[in-house]
Amino acid sequence: MTATAAAPHVVVVPDSFKGSLSAREVADAVCAGVRVAAPDARITCLAMADGGEGTLDALLSTWRTEVRAVETVDAIGRPTTARWAASPDGRVGVVELAEASGLPRVSDRTLQPLRAHTRGTGDLAAAVLDAGVEEVLVCLGGSASTDGGAGLLTGLGARLLDADGAEVPDGGEGLARVASLDLSGLHPRAREVRWRVAVDVTNPLVGEQGAAAVFGPQKGARPGDVAFLDEALTCWANLLERETGVRVHELPGAGAAGGVPAALVAVLGAGLEHGATLVAETVGLPAALADAALVLTGEGSFDSQSVRGKVADGVARLAAASPARPPVVVLAGQVLLPAPQARAAGIAAAFSIAPGPIDLEDLLGRTAARLTDLATSVTGLVLAARPA
Repeated sequence: MTATAAAPHVVVVPDSFKGSLSAREVADAVCAGVRVAAPDARITCLAMADGGEGTLDALLSTWRTEVRAVETVDAIGRPTTARWAASPDGRVGVVELAEASGLPRVSDRTLQPLRAHTRGTGDLAAAVLDAGVEEVLVCLGGSASTDGGAGLLTGLGARLLDADGAEVPDGGEGLARVASLDLSGLHPRAREVRWRVAVDVTNPLVGEQGAAAVFGPQKGARPGDVAFLDEALTCWANLLERETGVRVHELPGAGAAGGVPAALVAVLGAGLEHGATLVAETVGLPAALADAALVLTGEGSFDSQSVRGKVADGVARLAAASPARPPVVVLAGQVLLPAPQARAAGIAAAFSIAPGPIDLEDLLGRTAARLTDLATSVTGLVLAARPA
């Protein structure tokens, strides 16, 4: 049957099933099930992410644009290659911090919480600016460092100087010695473009809930290191306020990725945004939801974190704000969130692909097929209940 203007519109917008399928593979499997249940339906099939690790791949698979690569350094200064992407119209460039400065890049060595830095991400951002984009989307997550974004600024041409005018070393360790910030060599386009930062936490830069205290131990910081890094970040925040007039100490979200948002907000005027919502807007999800009859999203484990900044949460928020207000249904490897909590978050229902007690290896081996079968059943049920 040929699709018509009256055909139901189904929007498929899942996250990845980590360890099993990428977001694009999940989307393709779900869309296959929708086609079986509703061959006349219009289907919008988008791969999604929450703004952290994996966002670059999700956007690449949705945009179908060419991946670009830059020779740079990892979080401890070793040569590496990092990727970035541009939107089909070339207006938006996407920088994923984990590409150059992520923990996986340095997992082969003992973690170095005081020395690790984000200079490589700055090199990546400079390449994006060289390409002539009008907007830079910085995706945080998986950071190996706690340097307050200082390394990113140095990669863009800034210089951090001590009281004697010498450049301080990279990493959180050097922040305690910074006396001045020289922006004369900053990339000429750095302040001409719009910077948007995808965050999924609300932690401030410093203090008991700050970048060092909450996330430092994940990066190898011992109690003494945490205390030192928190003091160093405070010194850095004081300097940023003195140099730019912008206070970032208590800014919600500034503690993400070792404090990277602090530098981007203070020096480049970046805006911090809900990660999943920002990615959704970047791929055009709000427009797709305007006349949707059903929205299918998903992730490996649907639990309490899913409705606190993850993809399902962002999709539900946008669906509730759309003219059509379509039902949002989650398809997941496992469903751990009670139904009342899911409904309170705007999720109509959530279903697991597991048919019952099952071996994990078997479940992983047939994830795509089970997603297709489940999508067929859910789509058929929801669309059958629609008014004629």
